[in-house]
Amino acid sequence: MPPVKSSQANIAILGAGPAGLMAAEVAAQGGAAVTVYDAMPSAGRKFLMAGRGGLNLTHSEPLPDFLKRYGQAQPKLAPVITAFPPDSLREWSEALGQPTFVGSSGRVFPQAFKASPLLRAWLRRLDALGVQFELRRRWTGWDKDGRLVFTTSDGPRIVEAGATILALGGASWSRLGSDGGWVDTLTAKSVAISPLRPANSGFIVAWSEIFRNRFEGQPLKGIALSFGPHKLRGEAMITRNGIEGGGIYALSAELREAIIRSGKATLHVALRPDLETGDLVARLSTPRGKQSFSNWLRKTAHLSPVGIGLLQEAAIASGVSLPSLSATSLAGLINAVPVELNGIAPIARAISTAGGISFDELDADFMIRRLPGVFAAGEMLDWEAPTGGYLLQASFATGAAAGRGAVKWLEKRSR
Repeated sequence: MPPVKSSQANIAILGAGPAGLMAAEVAAQGGAAVTVYDAMPSAGRKFLMAGRGGLNLTHSEPLPDFLKRYGQAQPKLAPVITAFPPDSLREWSEALGQPTFVGSSGRVFPQAFKASPLLRAWLRRLDALGVQFELRRRWTGWDKDGRLVFTTSDGPRIVEAGATILALGGASWSRLGSDGGWVDTLTAKSVAISPLRPANSGFIVAWSEIFRNRFEGQPLKGIALSFGPHKLRGEAMITRNGIEGGGIYALSAELREAIIRSGKATLHVALRPDLETGDLVARLSTPRGKQSFSNWLRKTAHLSPVGIGLLQEAAIASGVSLPSLSATSLAGLINAVPVELNGIAPIARAISTAGGISFDELDADFMIRRLPGVFAAGEMLDWEAPTGGYLLQASFATGAAAGRGAVKWLEKRSR
């Protein structure tokens, strides 16, 4: 067995994602010597993935409304997001040479629209601050003396740190580094952890083979989605085994919990939410003549092929013949197509993760009370939020809070 190598770090940060990098920046600016450790060969891999279709940094809505997006975690996250709010995040991005703009939906993006220019500028700043990086280092816990233990290609590595910040992410997109492997390590230390669950995820639907083969990958645009009292406009995408997309993600927390409780949930899809019921009934009252039913629906109700296919799936499931329905009944179905969800897409494919370290385990500085000198930030904590900039904002803000907390801890220890 190769010899165990050891080293020291003033502050060791585990995880080179947004929360970890922000913790590194804040701690280094506070005068600490910082080393960031990550299992991947490069920093910010999930951050780059998040920006693949346009990096949504934060959102421009008023802060009180913004904070409501965090649901039950709002009381815990509000102080740190207020300390590092969306406007501060935009100023931070601009200081890195990446000015931002507000999109039509209120979402905030860098003008370059990509994550890579921002990440490169950020890493240059961290380098100038003296932050060191140790990559291809997989953390496996602590040794009997409380030192950090890593596995590397050269054998075990031991690190003695004055303070440690855990920013290892949740368990979504595990191939990018956040695999939730830390759960067992912290559970063994009696840290209370809510089970990790998919958030902003897709769902499983038992599509017919015909529908699956024809419409896999097809978008449902201009629709409205509803589940119980929750209603919203958005889009969705048909997958081979179910449904996903922005509108689905916005309802995913409620849908997930319903499926966990009862094994299924019925989502309703309005294919023409922009039409008043009376107008839609009038259109559907026109004679069909010799047209096929699908072609008649396409022309009269302006439904897309995938929308018509979704109607037919609902009819098959309920044993109803669509052509036999009255105009009123058909109009009602078009704007309330039931889609039965009977499972949650795997957590590895989810955009983010719910669950994590209970906030009750943390003090006001984000230190784990049971583990003095060990702090936690980002998706490791028990919160979730919809897409739209809320995920990154909370990751940045909790990372900054943990960075401040670690510096404060070291200063207290040195007195």
